[in-house]
Amino acid sequence: MKAILMTAPGAPEMLSLADVPTPEITHDTDLLVRLKAAGVNPIDTKLRAKGTYFPERMPAILGCDGAGVVEAVGSGVSRFKPGDAVYFCNGGIGGHPGNYAEVAVVDERFAARMPASLDFNQAAAAPLVLITAWEALYDRARMTAGQTVLVHAGAGGVGHVAIQLAKAAGCRVLTTVGSADKAAFVKELGADEAINYRDTDFVKAVLELTGGQAADIVFDTVGGATFQASFAAVRPYGDLVTLLQPGPETDWKIARLRNLRVAQELMLSPMVYGWVEAQQHQAWILEQCAALFDANKLRVEISKVLPLESAAEAHRLIEAGGMSGKLVLAIG
Repeated sequence: MKAILMTAPGAPEMLSLADVPTPEITHDTDLLVRLKAAGVNPIDTKLRAKGTYFPERMPAILGCDGAGVVEAVGSGVSRFKPGDAVYFCNGGIGGHPGNYAEVAVVDERFAARMPASLDFNQAAAAPLVLITAWEALYDRARMTAGQTVLVHAGAGGVGHVAIQLAKAAGCRVLTTVGSADKAAFVKELGADEAINYRDTDFVKAVLELTGGQAADIVFDTVGGATFQASFAAVRPYGDLVTLLQPGPETDWKIARLRNLRVAQELMLSPMVYGWVEAQQHQAWILEQCAALFDANKLRVEISKVLPLESAAEAHRLIEAGGMSGKLVLAIG
């Protein structure tokens, strides 16, 4: 089969199209999936540049997100049959091969039936960002109806689905953006207020919009100075969830004074450590989101679709920054 191989850490040029052996079913719960599309995420570019979680296993096939059609199933498979369309986040971090390829093998416990309302490109764009946003908001921050949620970088891949999940949960949603176009985009998604961080102090804006109460939940997808500044935008005893590791220079004083509950979210950990129950939970999340897609309560925005052989170009586009929505590789 054709696949994009990462031969060593480095620049996008380290990704190249190659012929590799087609994977086979080795466990009775395996699905053999003919991939139709693969999502491209910022984590892919970081793993390519710095090395994967399993550097001893090279070359690697990147790409956590995939969507395609089941071609064959293991003897113990009960949830799917050949011909079923599925989507999933599996592999692509250096251990199990990823989805920049024509065929993938995934355990049925880690896959979900594809939303009927999505095409393969849309479905492949969704899993990692959906799981990340759901785990951050529901599992880490315990989001409930009636709360005020601030989502940083609301026009981005994770941010734009986080806005929609929070609105579907019955929350008031504030978000930060960097341009008027992005403000219009997030309003289309349901955001109640868009704060342009380039010309507005987002903390002051949040306090003004909440009558001085601040947000119940702040979801930080940016990190760095934004993470620390967000302490003052969370109500006392509220929740702050970040996707980035706080730096050693972080001053925690305000977070401590406000008795904040601070959590970190990395949806890749179950794959890294082989936490099967957590991976099954992530597949369950995709099932819940499939229902939201089909009920027109959720959408995934695609910025650009490129052919599989243009994976290096996809990485360059992501690293250039400023994208709204997701980037996808079409396969076959």
